[in-house]
Parts: sequence; structure tokens; C-alpha cells
Amino acid sequence: MSNIHPTAIVDPAAQLDSSVRVGPYTLIGPHVKIAAGTTVAGHVVIEGHTTIGRDNRIFQFGSIGAANQDKKYAGEPCELVIGERNTIREFVTLHIGTVQDKAVTRIGDDNWIMAYTHIAHDCVVGNHTTLANNATLAGHVELGDWVTVGGLTGIHQFVKVGAHAMLGFASAVTQDVPPFMLVDGNPLAVRGFNAIGLRRRDFNAARIAAVKQMHKLLYREGRTLDEARQAIAALAEQTPEAAQDVALMSGFLAAATRGIAR
Repeated sequence: MSNIHPTAIVDPAAQLDSSVRVGPYTLIGPHVKIAAGTTVAGHVVIEGHTTIGRDNRIFQFGSIGAANQDKKYAGEPCELVIGERNTIREFVTLHIGTVQDKAVTRIGDDNWIMAYTHIAHDCVVGNHTTLANNATLAGHVELGDWVTVGGLTGIHQFVKVGAHAMLGFASAVTQDVPPFMLVDGNPLAVRGFNAIGLRRRDFNAARIAAVKQMHKLLYREGRTLDEARQAIAALAEQTPEAAQDVALMSGFLAAATRGIAR
């Protein structure tokens, strides 16, 4: 307990690993669990049924696990679950889920969540994402792995963003964004595919060429969505080493519920 500042208030029922560090004036509620190696700065409030994994860094003035902002919420014991090695910067707000959906808001591993970001109830955030300052995720949003969300960008309720997509600065994201795509603006427009991001993640030339072809089929040839989906599925045989990328795109398009950004 020597790692807990004497001015912090930690409920005796909270479950903190002995290695967890807690800064001054932080409040931690009775249903909170925090695993080894996590550091919590000063003036943070962690409440609700919140589980935080190993080696996270939570900076000052965050609000973690607060009651959601859904008017239907009636105090049900919903959850917030945070994975490992996340960086959560100043004034970030992360809310618990609702019983109308999964009853849990879930954040994966190795995410970089910058100041003033808001992640609302029932969101699912994957791994290795970057959310720049003032990124705002409304309820039920899903972000795939390696997604980048530009500063001041708002994402509408129930929108899904596929893995490796990049959302530019100050965008209004009201439709699903397919994997690998580069989008921005208000109204939202697809500007290309995230070639730089893919190269940084060691996609080889054949995989990048397959992603480029999927972008062309979706956005450059005047095809209907069904026609584009059929043509994309055929790429798996033409480029076997990109079969996993093609499957990712095909699965996303089949599951899209708000229409895709086009």
C-alpha cells in the first residue's frame, strides 16, 4: 500500500495489485479491479464495475467507469473492461455499458488514447488504436485494430470502423468505414486507402496491392456494393498471401449496418 498516495481515497473493497501506483487525490470505488504494473496519476476518479489490466498508464483528471449518459440507464451493474498497456491521457472519459446492449464497454490492448477523448457506453475498441485529442465515440461504436482517429472527430452511434482505417481531422463519421480506408471531412468522403499505415505495419507489396485493388473495386469502377463484394471475394484466389486481408474486408462489408462510407 506504500504505492498509494496518502491523500488518495481507495475503497477497502477495491482490488488493487500491490504494485499499482495511485497518485494524490484520486478516488477509487469499491467495484474496481486494477492489475499489476498500472499507474494512476493524481485527481483521477475510477468508479463503477471497472476492470483494468496490467501496465496501463492513466494520467491526471480522467473519469473512468462513470455511469453512462444514456437516459434509459437505471443503475444496473454494467461494466467497463480495459486491457493491457494502454496510455490514457488527461481528461479522458470512459463510461460503462448498458443492459440494452452488451452491458460492457470494452477497450483492448496497446491503445494510445489522447486528451479529452470520450468513449461512450457499449463501445468496443480493439488493439493498437490511436485516438487523437477530442476524439468522440458515441454509444455502441466499434473500432477495429490499428484504427487511427484524428483530433476533433466525432463518430455516430452504432458506427463500425474496420481495422487499419484512418479517420482524418475533424471528420463527421456517420457511416461504417471499411478496413484499410482513409476518410475525412463533413460530409465524410473516402480519400484513398491507408498506404502509409500499412507500410509501417510491414504489409508487403502484394498485400498492399490487394488492398489497393479492393479500394478500386469499391470506389473507382462504379460498381454496386454487391458487385464490388463479389469481385473482392475473388481476390483471395488471385493473391493467396492477401487472403486474410480479403476475408477481413468481406466480413466487414457483410456485417455493415449503417451503410458504408462511399
